[in-house]
Amino acid sequence: MTAPLLVLDLDGTLVDTADDLISTLNVVLTGEGLRPMSRADAGSLLGAGARAMIERGFRLAGASLDTATLDRLFTAYLPIYEARIAAESRPFPGAVAALDRFAAAGWRLAVCTNKLEGLSRRLLDELALASRFAAICGGDTFPVRKPDAGHLLGTIARAGGDPALTVMVGDSATDVNAARNARIPVVGVTFGYTDAPVETYCPDAVIDHFDELWDAVSRITAMRQG
Repeated sequence: MTAPLLVLDLDGTLVDTADDLISTLNVVLTGEGLRPMSRADAGSLLGAGARAMIERGFRLAGASLDTATLDRLFTAYLPIYEARIAAESRPFPGAVAALDRFAAAGWRLAVCTNKLEGLSRRLLDELALASRFAAICGGDTFPVRKPDAGHLLGTIARAGGDPALTVMVGDSATDVNAARNARIPVVGVTFGYTDAPVETYCPDAVIDHFDELWDAVSRITAMRQG
């Protein structure tokens, strides 16, 4: 019998990465003579991967950005971020205990993120979390990425899961839309990085802390079976 599967977004859902991401972005921005961003800008910057973050940083700074410059800055950004990938990034409160509870109950776990797969694995390795996941799929793992359904469905397949037995957890419209497109129920977390409150994207459940995740997923599972 196929085990149920919990698929989690990474940045802003499983791990609080904002400080490391934004500090690296600021190296790039200030190198171009632009103002640095603050953590308060996280909702407008994060969630769609590094290239999009650089584009959004330029936009917030009121500067234009051509494709060649974006390519150059993205290439420069990667080694700087990798060197400090877990300097300040930590799992959100209650996240590890929640993972343990689901694993003990027979659930498989997976990560589906628009962060590059190599960086995602490096971060989870640094935090001693990587071994918990049956699959870690990034924005470059497949030809498509969230919110395309193929990214989430591909992650489920790699984890040996069944879409009918899967629940997604995320913090942004990108995650909710990916789940909707894949016809997977989704739990939204309120502590992530998003322009608007996550509940405005109409996930199936909303939680304020990982301590609430088990009950939220249990309710979704019960409704699905009923």
